[in-house]
Amino acid sequence: MNKYIEDNRGRFLDELLDLLRIPSVSADSKFKGDMLKAAEYVRDSISKAGADTAEIYETAGHPVVYGEKIIDPDLPTVLIYGHYDVQPADPYELWNSPPFEPVIKNERIYARGSCDDKGQFYMHIKALETMLATDSLACNVKIMIEGEEEIGSSNLGTFVSENKEMLKCDTILISDTSIIANDVPSIETGLRGLTYVEVEVVGANRDLHSGVYGGGVANPINVLCEMIASLKDENGHITIPGFYNNVEELTTKQRDALNAAPFDLEEYKKDLHINDVLGEKGYTTIERTSVRPTLDVNGIWGGYIGEGAKTVLPSKANAKISMRLVPNQNDDAICALFSKHFESIAPASVKVKVTPHHGGLPYVTPTDSLEYKAAEMAMEESFGIKPIPTRGGGSIPIVALFEQELGRKSILMGFGLDIDALHSPNESYGLFNYYKGIETIPLFFKHYAALRLAKS
Repeated sequence: MNKYIEDNRGRFLDELLDLLRIPSVSADSKFKGDMLKAAEYVRDSISKAGADTAEIYETAGHPVVYGEKIIDPDLPTVLIYGHYDVQPADPYELWNSPPFEPVIKNERIYARGSCDDKGQFYMHIKALETMLATDSLACNVKIMIEGEEEIGSSNLGTFVSENKEMLKCDTILISDTSIIANDVPSIETGLRGLTYVEVEVVGANRDLHSGVYGGGVANPINVLCEMIASLKDENGHITIPGFYNNVEELTTKQRDALNAAPFDLEEYKKDLHINDVLGEKGYTTIERTSVRPTLDVNGIWGGYIGEGAKTVLPSKANAKISMRLVPNQNDDAICALFSKHFESIAPASVKVKVTPHHGGLPYVTPTDSLEYKAAEMAMEESFGIKPIPTRGGGSIPIVALFEQELGRKSILMGFGLDIDALHSPNESYGLFNYYKGIETIPLFFKHYAALRLAKS
């Protein structure tokens, strides 16, 4: 297999670069045509890799691409999941090169979606091609690549529910996560959930002259900032009543195991150009970013922000707020708690509106399953070192839904790095990681099939 990968390195890369040139931004309607173009590219790639079928399925939003290769109904079936949609590239001026014109520099691919998740799911398509070309495919393969992960996968639940038989499998394999380092492989065993809302604070019925009305009428920006500031106390603890009621508290042993992963705080600060870290008191940076819930403002606006000065007292102010959730927290319940609390702390001088956007449940996968052991064995074989189990700080909303609807666990075998700048300007993905993924995925199939056979 490795010879086939080596012989086709250039083509594998060129195909990914063509996919990266398609600005498939799901959050912005002006890219709707590009979303379909990306879906068609993925469908054609799955077909060319050797799948029996590859089709585009319409949804109420952006389409889902599905393909499969069934070599023997008696063999285990692995469902591959990924997403072809990407985050908005704004602000464009902060990119060192155009976000949809991929550039290779210092052995890295710079482009929006290079890691999240085009580079990572495309590894699976090339791995399928490699296994078929070398007659080494050990399991049946189903591939589902959606177009709405970055906006909450709001239509994928319906698609999965309506197509359970088609998606029937033994496990789900996902590469939308990271490893600790290229010489320290790891497998994420959990993800945080998400609640995302937009808030609006409205004062007077129009923008006002700040000299005439300032000091006598509420300024929505001031009020919004005060309300947001009150959502955390001096210890970084979220003040919403009931927010921590169901939070899973790890044992000392579990926390020690989590913090045993290699982590250099000084290097972390140096990479981010910060003087110090900040977060919930009593927890390490590793814990704060993986097993503790958070509340962050993702955007805030209001009033005049153009060139020069305009002495205006704005009529309204807005903010987008996300909360990352941990096991036992429910996204709908947290959204309701936030809405009730935010409305309750608003002064009578303003009106407040909370609009829920999207969310998802947290997820934990066991490390004693055949699926996890297969991933562990595959990574150890390809990297030459046993991977470390970790917890991820991000969210993949569909993972918990897979377990609910299909009754199957997901394995999060990603190959990204923290330096990949996901969701940020100058997102990138290492060439080493791209090819290492293509090399490792077939090993997962090999070990998974062997473990299943041994168990039977």
